[in-house]
Order: sequence, then C-alpha cells, then structure tokens
Amino acid sequence: IFISSDFAKYNYNNQNSQFYGNVVLNYDDKTITCDNLDLQINKNYAIAYNNVKVMDNKSVMKAQVITLNLLTKDININSQEKIKIYTN
Repeated sequence: IFISSDFAKYNYNNQNSQFYGNVVLNYDDKTITCDNLDLQINKNYAIAYNNVKVMDNKSVMKAQVITLNLLTKDININSQEKIKIYTN
C-alpha cells in the first residue's frame, strides 16, 4: 500500500495517521482518491472520506465513505446517497 497527500499527522503513541489534501492510496490494481484518509494501524483499517473515488482498470466508483481492511483488502462502502459506479 502506498499513500500520498499534501498533509499528514502521525501519532507516535498509537501509530495512527491522518492524511488530508489530495490523498491518493494505491494498492494492488486499485487507486483510491479522497480529501481525507484516517489510517488506524491498531485496528488494521483505512477510512477514506470526502470526495472518495475507487478506480481500477474496469470501473470507477464514487462514495461518501469507504473502509478498507488492510489485512484482507476488503472494501466496505458507506454512503447516504446513491453510490455511483462507472464501468469500462
């Protein structure tokens, strides 16, 4: 997993991080872009929110919030609005 952003905060006590501003998370064949990403190392989760897009070579998905399990790489999509998925 590779994460880049304009800004980040790291908590030395629990090793959790907050990324904000043009966040890009790459793993396997997927790219996630968002405004904010919270990395919770102690729970093995990454939570992306605000303008979230999940892209791979077959589709583009837009949602409000997604949760990525860092161990299994499963994605949980939480959205109060309709989820938009575009396929190639």
